[in-house]
Amino acid sequence: MHRLPEVVRESVETGKIPSPPEVLVHLMRAMEDEASSIPDLAQIVSQDPGLASRILSVANSPALRRTKELTTIEDCLTSIGIRLVRALVTCLSIQRLFDKDQKLSLAEVADFWCHSLLVGELARGIAEQAGLHKPDDAYLSGLLHDIGELILLQAIGDPYRQFLANVSARPSLTADEEQLFGTTHGEVGAWLIAHWGLDSVLADGIAFHHARATEIAAATALPQAVWLAQALTLLEEDAAEYGALIERTALAIDPVALVVTRARAVERTRQIAEAMGIAVAAEFPQRALQQVPATSVPAMSLSPAESELSVMVGGMALLQPLQQDLLQLGNVREVLLALRESARILFELPSMAILLVDASGAALTGDGVEGQPSLFRQLSIPLAPAACLVAAAVADHQVRASFASAQPLALLDQQLVRALSADGLLCIPLVARQRTVGVIVCGLSSAHYTGLQRRIPWLKHFGKIAALSLEIALVAEQQRHQAEKQRTQQFIRHARQIAHEAGNPLGIIKSYLKILERKLPEDSVGQELGILAEEIDRVAGIVGKMADEHTQNVASQGTDLAAVLSDLLALYADPLFKEKGIRVEKQVPPAEILASVERDSFKQIVLNLWKNASEALGAGELVKIVLIDGVVHGGTHYAQLRIDDSGPGISEAKIRTLYEPAVISTTQTRGLGLSLVGRLARQEGILITCRSQPGAGTCIELLVPKFIPESALT
Repeated sequence: MHRLPEVVRESVETGKIPSPPEVLVHLMRAMEDEASSIPDLAQIVSQDPGLASRILSVANSPALRRTKELTTIEDCLTSIGIRLVRALVTCLSIQRLFDKDQKLSLAEVADFWCHSLLVGELARGIAEQAGLHKPDDAYLSGLLHDIGELILLQAIGDPYRQFLANVSARPSLTADEEQLFGTTHGEVGAWLIAHWGLDSVLADGIAFHHARATEIAAATALPQAVWLAQALTLLEEDAAEYGALIERTALAIDPVALVVTRARAVERTRQIAEAMGIAVAAEFPQRALQQVPATSVPAMSLSPAESELSVMVGGMALLQPLQQDLLQLGNVREVLLALRESARILFELPSMAILLVDASGAALTGDGVEGQPSLFRQLSIPLAPAACLVAAAVADHQVRASFASAQPLALLDQQLVRALSADGLLCIPLVARQRTVGVIVCGLSSAHYTGLQRRIPWLKHFGKIAALSLEIALVAEQQRHQAEKQRTQQFIRHARQIAHEAGNPLGIIKSYLKILERKLPEDSVGQELGILAEEIDRVAGIVGKMADEHTQNVASQGTDLAAVLSDLLALYADPLFKEKGIRVEKQVPPAEILASVERDSFKQIVLNLWKNASEALGAGELVKIVLIDGVVHGGTHYAQLRIDDSGPGISEAKIRTLYEPAVISTTQTRGLGLSLVGRLARQEGILITCRSQPGAGTCIELLVPKFIPESALT
């Protein structure tokens, strides 16, 4: 895909894709209803291309995305959280009021919405008929298939509107787009999907929905489903014509059944539009493309003072709901993410970074702020003297732009411009109650800045709202940290008391074991008593660690995993497994296997896993314990301990506790084993994998780093 024209790329990056006001009202009402659930909200968002694209973009942004891409609206809403969604919808509503000179009429937005929803419904129905694996992916691709049209209308305006009104559905549509505008709406939409880092097949469905009929069969199934759905909107209900279209694809679909699918999709679209209060055009299900309207009568002009007053008062009133939503966010991370997306929506600022005042109060830094170029994480900009544009904006408490000054940019400002891939900088100070919290640094073009100049008072007010929200979140976070520190100190004092009180009986038990060992005949139970004494020492060590903060040191000789497992099996195999009728199969080599782990931590990991298996299994079920040497992973040598069982399996929520800190209540006494295993494994550098299915058992594998003597390293 070639590079998009600059004006189109800017429109894509701002993500300015309008939604019908009826949909925004419907969603805001749903969010006010305490009975509404995430699936309820997802259903509304999934019915609008503008909202769906915004939610997909935020959920897959660097600040939120953790692993694989999120492609379902429900997953995206869960990741973002209701409070942040509320702030985004508020911004979208405010933005509609900001933009009194919108390039799209309500009728055009409604027509686009009805057509997009219909193609999405049709694509899902076709995917289900054809037996595709993920029909919802076909729906999403169909819903967004024409999103490039809106972006081009925003970027180009009337010339593109006139083109759409005249072109209808002629075969040369994409070729004419390419010739006139340097790109196509399918290509723009696909670029947007790729920009979010989503599955390329979704982008293919958007890019190929106007492909030639002679070519579409060469594509994969999902693009074929979207292509067929788009084509069906141009036809009446005729099974013969549908059959001819189906033959162009490789999809196994009955033409008669497809007539029913189309009728259902049309009816469902009408029902949803009626529920939302959106007027359906008489031409529906075909498009109702409008000719370029005549120039409207200009509004009464205002004096410069009246205009400035209108801008100031109007901006303050419109931004008030946003302030309320920001104050309800739970932490600094949520506030920062909401500010970034709010600025993107309200002022079309696609490229930005946020710097905060550091702990000393003397410099600005981006350290700890996620989702922005790495340069900003390395910065420490002194507030005095104001040697760059960023520091000057903070010092003056004024919005500053590089385009407003004839002076050459400082070298640091030039670096920031390059990092943001822009022509210049716009700096919005974050000042609340005369206290500087930070600054928003935006990258933009000269033309974009010209369009923003009348909104400078709104930008400044936005900075005040942002600063107040951040200040409150920062203070709340500091208070939480202080409370946690106090609780930790209280716990340490209590733990030291427990360690002191527990040490006496443990010492007495160990002394009696020594007396018992001397009284018993030699070689009778000496080994077992030795293991028991070692376990008492381990318990004493665990209790002691509760009271002391220290780093563990691995013995210079390493820990023999085979010997540790043999000792633990001798002591715990009977009470944990055999006495409950659980069968045990073990494969532990007699030769030593030295690992670079702390002995007691490894024991604690193994015992917790065995205890979990013992509690889950019943009589007649099986647990396998296998220790293997000589495993190489990522160029590092490991020993592998594998624990298999034939039990009921582990839930996904419990598996996650292996990799994430568990939330522990003050009264909780059970269910902490896996969380403890995960913490100790991370501490010791042990890699864990877990495979489990309901009713099919569980397999947990530990890769334990091998011990390498210093002599082998020299």
